[in-house]
Amino acid sequence: MKRIVISGLVGLLVGAVVTGLVVVKTMPGMMIVTRPSRLGFEETVEAVQKGIEAQGWSSPATIDMNKSMAARGVTLEPQVRVVQLCKADYAKRVLETDRYVASLMPCAIAVYEGDDGRVYLSKMNTGLMGKMFGGTIAEVMGGSVARDEHAILEPVVAEK
Repeated sequence: MKRIVISGLVGLLVGAVVTGLVVVKTMPGMMIVTRPSRLGFEETVEAVQKGIEAQGWSSPATIDMNKSMAARGVTLEPQVRVVQLCKADYAKRVLETDRYVASLMPCAIAVYEGDDGRVYLSKMNTGLMGKMFGGTIAEVMGGSVARDEHAILEPVVAEK
């Protein structure tokens, strides 16, 4: 009997360690969604901005990371822009109950040149993030925000 209990505990421990390793290895790839663009760099930025407006969102800022870094004496060769986006009524629903997630707002879509010369878009996986938090955050981020972001990016992304 003692051997069975020890074997069970060892099995449970090994299972927990393996599960932890799998989570550590896979979570970063699941948290950020990256897709290639079918357009050039400037056209991608413009298309994302137009998509944001078309879906009824606003874009508080588009940050040119190259210019921002250059102003501080740092040179970055590949182009990188961060397009911020917000939909006030979605933000209000979340912030009324869960203000601690304000650090995730506004949403952002990165447009950047990859080492392979292609243009890419990346964003937080809002659907997964919403599910992790649950409640209102799951409803808003995992539902409305995820659907709208998909609609914003759909005309821009290329087939993998």
